[in-house]
Amino acid sequence: MKKTLKKRGQKFIRNFSRFSRRAEAESKEHIKENFFDRLSHITSIRLLIFEWGLLMLALILLGVTQAIWSGNSYSSSAFSEGGTYTEGTIGKVSSLNPLFATTESEKTLSRLLFSTITTVDYSGHVANGLAESITTADKGRTWTMTLKQGLKWSDGEPITNEDVLFTTSLIKNSAVSSSYDSNLSGVKVSETEDGKIQFSLPTAYADFASVLNIPLIPKHVFGDTAPQNIIEHSFSTNPITSGAFTLNAIQNSGSEKVIYLSANEKYYRGTPRLSSFAVHTYSDKATLIDALNSGAISATASIPPSDINLITSSNIREKQTAISSGVYAFLNTSKLSDRDLRRAIKQALDLDKIREAAPNQTPLDYPLTDLQIKIKDYPATLTFSREAAETKFNPLVNSENGFALNIVTVDSGYLPAVSNAIAEELRSYGIDANVSIYNENQEFVSSIVSKRNYDILVYNIELGAEPDIFAYYHSSQASESGLNLSNYKNTLIDDLILGARENMDQSLRVAKYHSFLTYWVGDVPAIGIYQPNISYFYNKNIQTFSDNNRLITALDRFTDVNFWASKKSSKNLTP
Repeated sequence: MKKTLKKRGQKFIRNFSRFSRRAEAESKEHIKENFFDRLSHITSIRLLIFEWGLLMLALILLGVTQAIWSGNSYSSSAFSEGGTYTEGTIGKVSSLNPLFATTESEKTLSRLLFSTITTVDYSGHVANGLAESITTADKGRTWTMTLKQGLKWSDGEPITNEDVLFTTSLIKNSAVSSSYDSNLSGVKVSETEDGKIQFSLPTAYADFASVLNIPLIPKHVFGDTAPQNIIEHSFSTNPITSGAFTLNAIQNSGSEKVIYLSANEKYYRGTPRLSSFAVHTYSDKATLIDALNSGAISATASIPPSDINLITSSNIREKQTAISSGVYAFLNTSKLSDRDLRRAIKQALDLDKIREAAPNQTPLDYPLTDLQIKIKDYPATLTFSREAAETKFNPLVNSENGFALNIVTVDSGYLPAVSNAIAEELRSYGIDANVSIYNENQEFVSSIVSKRNYDILVYNIELGAEPDIFAYYHSSQASESGLNLSNYKNTLIDDLILGARENMDQSLRVAKYHSFLTYWVGDVPAIGIYQPNISYFYNKNIQTFSDNNRLITALDRFTDVNFWASKKSSKNLTP
């Protein structure tokens, strides 16, 4: 039986081997006959081969495209938590103590690191910051503030009334020389029996809440430090903060610095989406522009719209946002004391033509804006009239000494172009109009502005969130330390300004401001030119402040900084 099976197995193997050899030979012959022998015919069917190749390639590409499209249909790219935002500023950083912030860089860091008692909200109006509530009594002479519950410093210590009293006492101390000292001039600050902070004013002030945009500093950090030594305390280089960010590190690179900030988990508005924020400081605009174009920074608010042609990177976008500021030609009433002469200067200027030197800016005719206060019927301003201007100018121009005007401005944005446009208009009447352009620094303030060393000053001033024009047109401010840049003195105007400032009745305030405007347009202490925009240049791949925000100053862009983002990720969508 076993032998029979063995013979059958050997026979099967022999037969299988013969079959395999015969199949191999036939396969080779078949390949030779049907492939190699037919290669010589390939030229006659090359078009057919090419068409089939294209068809296969198209099918492959269609499949890949469908896979990608299908994936994108159920996912999207969105900004997410984390990432670093880099912004460039101009100016030195000598101290991180917000009470001494003077340069643009220091003010930027102050807004990122410290919260204020009141703030500006998304609509451009004064709102509560660290304050839970602010109420007034005694017809605007007494204001009472209550802090929000649960406020904490970045080191975990609570923010209390003691910090408010400590900060305000430093601001009011002349030995400290804080940049906020004018906010609380003559104001008494105390704590009430029921645990609130009370501000007692020497006179009523309807808009007092707006001056409480004061950053607090932590009393527990300073201990027994003497007020005059506050600026030298280690807090100035390593602060405990209350804002959206905390200090991480400082990197020095010659005259430039990079200040690295980390998200503050104890920020009262919630932890920012950004993990970190880096502020790069530069000494001049040219270096800043190079950094933006090269990608060293992601954004900046320090480049005026007039320099947009210097932005060469295709990744940079621009948004222009109006701020509550005004560019005016201030007529020095000490030198141009003749009211009719000031009126003639106003009528001599074709403002439509002059405003062409500042393209895309909002025309501004008055010292108040609709955002500050609603006035239905503005008094009419003097309109362009060459004949009226010549009637006043001709005797002066044809006199023995002629007639000359010294126009002064600073090298910022469109101000030089606007000043030259004004000078050109005045020269067309035969007036010797000279333009002097200065760098905007302390020397300019002390030697030109403080001494009112000009006939006409073309300058940009902050108008603020509230309609308070006391600083610019009240007689008491016509001094070297004041901001009455026209040296304008009118007792009736003084009474109207104080009456509007102190009155809590909105309708009466509107009436007084309307009367003020009537005198203002008639006396011509200044000529409104335009309301400037800030240009914010930013990388297209980051999310910055909302276009819906109404800014009072450029720094108010940080109102919603806790929602900014720089990191993107793919998010799956539910089918």
